[in-house]
Amino acid sequence: MSVKVSEWDPANYLDNDEVRTAYLKAALEDGDPKLIKAAIDDIGRSRGVMEGGPP
Repeated sequence: MSVKVSEWDPANYLDNDEVRTAYLKAALEDGDPKLIKAAIDDIGRSRGVMEGGPP
């Protein structure tokens, strides 16, 4: 029996400014520059996804 795995994209779940702010705040509190950059990228993609632009 094989397990089907799909890619998870956090941008699909950052659907409003309150959630985006909390997500970025958590990344900033962690302090890891790579995590902060990833969070900013995710938020940017989420805005495109939510506004009907390219992901």
